[in-house]
Amino acid sequence: MVDETTDNGSEKWDTYISSGRGYFDVNIKELWRYRDLLMMFVKKDIITVYKQTILGPIWFVIQPVLTTVMFVIVFGNIANIGTDGVPQILFYLGSITIWNYFSETLNITSKTFTDNASIFGKVYFPRLILPLSKVVSGLLKFLIQFSLFLVVWLYYLFIKKSIAPNIYVLLVPVLLATMAAISLGFGLFITSVTTKYRDLAFLISFGVQLLMYATPVIYPLSRIRHHRIWLWLNPLTSLFETFKYAFFGSGTFSLPWLFYSIGFTTVLLVLGIIIFNKVEKRFIDTV
Repeated sequence: MVDETTDNGSEKWDTYISSGRGYFDVNIKELWRYRDLLMMFVKKDIITVYKQTILGPIWFVIQPVLTTVMFVIVFGNIANIGTDGVPQILFYLGSITIWNYFSETLNITSKTFTDNASIFGKVYFPRLILPLSKVVSGLLKFLIQFSLFLVVWLYYLFIKKSIAPNIYVLLVPVLLATMAAISLGFGLFITSVTTKYRDLAFLISFGVQLLMYATPVIYPLSRIRHHRIWLWLNPLTSLFETFKYAFFGSGTFSLPWLFYSIGFTTVLLVLGIIIFNKVEKRFIDTV
């Protein structure tokens, strides 16, 4: 759209679309200008998933409850895996709540290019809007499930008095932000690679499932006696252990490893954005 005409008669445009951006050129002002579109995508994600279901958003609560019951039966009673003295229901519900946010956000953002090729080929908008909308919509689902966790947590805190939380609960926003950033970073990297190598898309779900067992989700880190360093190298480990230590008063908290996770996430997100911006310019020819 033409905004105005300059003194020499040339036209001045209010929007410029160019492929000459740098690989790490993230136009924050442009993203903010398209915030309404972002919220529209978020609303679409929330509504369409459960639009034709009977229970609707209640599934946000039912899913972690059913998974928690299954984990208690299989891992808590049959496999007899300890939980560092934390009530099994609370231990598994907390782990599942944050794991669901990571895994679902990663799975959805990793399909950004392939699932939205038709939209990208017809209209211009900042491509980062779509993966960001998945992070935000996943955050809304997380808050619903986290509210359920808080209800159970308060029960065991004030009625059962079987847990001893500490001041590190104040780190929860940091943990959540890091979890969102790491899932976004992995998602941007994966969606960029799978535009050319489609075979990798079939490995994502399987790889995420394997990653859960390499992360202290169904077991506390204290149960691992040997080669624990390999688990610490998983950037998710310190996030889960800090969460458990903060809310339950038991677990393995390490500030250096938490800084490692934050640093790893920062580098991963930067690389993800660089690769995403590089592929964005030509992905429509390969998808």
